[in-house]
Amino acid sequence: MTDTGIPWHLVDTREQIRIPTAADDKYRRGVLGIRTGSVRYPGAAILGVEAALHTGVGMVRYVGPDSVGHAVLARRPEAVLGAGRVQALLIGSGMEQLDPEGADAHALAEAVEAGIPSILDAGAIGLVAHHPGARILLTPHAGELAGLFLDHPDERRHEGIPTTQAGLRSWIEAHPELAASCAAERWGVSVLLKGAHTVAAAPGEAALILPAATPWLASAGTGDVLAGAIGALAASAGTHSSLARIAAAGAHLHTLAAERASAGGPLLALELAHALAPTVADVLRG
Repeated sequence: MTDTGIPWHLVDTREQIRIPTAADDKYRRGVLGIRTGSVRYPGAAILGVEAALHTGVGMVRYVGPDSVGHAVLARRPEAVLGAGRVQALLIGSGMEQLDPEGADAHALAEAVEAGIPSILDAGAIGLVAHHPGARILLTPHAGELAGLFLDHPDERRHEGIPTTQAGLRSWIEAHPELAASCAAERWGVSVLLKGAHTVAAAPGEAALILPAATPWLASAGTGDVLAGAIGALAASAGTHSSLARIAAAGAHLHTLAAERASAGGPLLALELAHALAPTVADVLRG
């Protein structure tokens, strides 16, 4: 593995957006299961649901604490509360590190067993250790990826890679393509490494390098929006679609929506989520 990759372009993003046909209903357009948010961070659930719906998905099924579910439904009456059949699963945003024996981890195990693409964000990232080689996408930032590497050391670790949290985080930030590719190979899954230089990687493939995003994106909740956008694309994609390419497309839409919402100044995560629908339309128009 080397510190090189392939630049990602607008045409690549366009190819990952499924355009509805006259024969589609809400189920054919894709159903996304979302298990995010918590009593402490209810906004993560709202932002993820908002983003998924504005990116374009047939239905969102939300599972979480009752109070959070009520908040989601009050904000987005299109959402459906409760588990059910889905074409993709998003789990972990706005959650503390998940219990491997808990209900959310059990739902992930069922999705993995069924071959359903699953996006692991924030508190769910560590669950990848229980499902190596599964159809999973990790969405860590450098600190989360450093923690994952340190919690699950690999005997094949490259020489010269630091072994402290701070040192490893700095190394990841300096070598995002290599770090993302190492994680993809280590667990046999796709990885979207978020940061100033966002990179998507899959085992045995060259990393995909995303265009730089506005620094105004560095604000609370924008990662929850990104996760929802990626989840929507995954739910509407074909069974054998590349999760790394879906992640790259979601990250690119996120960047373009941020430019629209920011207009050169500060932006809020909810505004970012709302900017996704017109951004998708712009991308499809070319």
